[in-house]
Amino acid sequence: MGACIFRGGRYDLDMLIGMRTIAGACVVTGVLVCLDLGATTNQAIRVALYDDAGATGKGIPRVMELLAGARGIGVVSLKAGDFRPNSLRGYDVVMFTGGSGSKQAGALGDAGREEVRRFVREGGGYVGICAGAYLACAGFSWGVGVLDAKTVSPKWRRGKGTVNIEMLPRGAAITGLKAGPHDIRYANGPIITGLGRDDIPDFEPLAVFRSELAENGSPPGAMTGSPAMSCGHYGKGRVFVSSPHPEQTAGMERLVENVVRWAAVGAGDHRSSQRMALPR
Repeated sequence: MGACIFRGGRYDLDMLIGMRTIAGACVVTGVLVCLDLGATTNQAIRVALYDDAGATGKGIPRVMELLAGARGIGVVSLKAGDFRPNSLRGYDVVMFTGGSGSKQAGALGDAGREEVRRFVREGGGYVGICAGAYLACAGFSWGVGVLDAKTVSPKWRRGKGTVNIEMLPRGAAITGLKAGPHDIRYANGPIITGLGRDDIPDFEPLAVFRSELAENGSPPGAMTGSPAMSCGHYGKGRVFVSSPHPEQTAGMERLVENVVRWAAVGAGDHRSSQRMALPR
């Protein structure tokens, strides 16, 4: 049994709930592609994947490819205009991939960013990779503000290449990767530290950088020892962010699925049977 991919956005999920899929068949051509799910769509973890201005590179196609093989996970590709008040109520997790966090924020606008905050505050999950991690940070005036974090320097163009991280035991439990060293693709992701806001719980590092890039005048020494992956809570919702790109790193293919399942736990106990039993 695999995942469902909803393509095109602006589709009412209530229209699809209750439809039983036929294994390996396409149901509603161009809207819903089901890969051996064999179950009703309301059993799936439903992921809203931002796919508009500021979301560039290989992140979106790679995430869709990885989640297409995940049992009981449905992915909906949404444009910025789809983020309207209460529009995320049909979902369990919202996801933002690489590109430009500020451009994603600008496309969402005030109303879209507030909808993301409301969604997470009320129990939805947030997964952000690279630009999506920038977007999560409360330290930017344009961020959605679901992570109590800021960047250590405004000089963010640290470079692109392979770096080494250490996965901590807590991170291993959530991501499914082994604790210890891993090489991973990095492309100007955020180097974060705590912001210290009283209204947002402190985030928890899941992995830390053990090597660094420091190009274009970015401060050397700031990256090594800083969080590479982190988790936190905002209201009732769970937040996972990654500065580097696990979705584009060989050997880390299951991480995206695992963090989606972890983030989805707070979103609706009536679908908890589809989720992994991962630590709170």
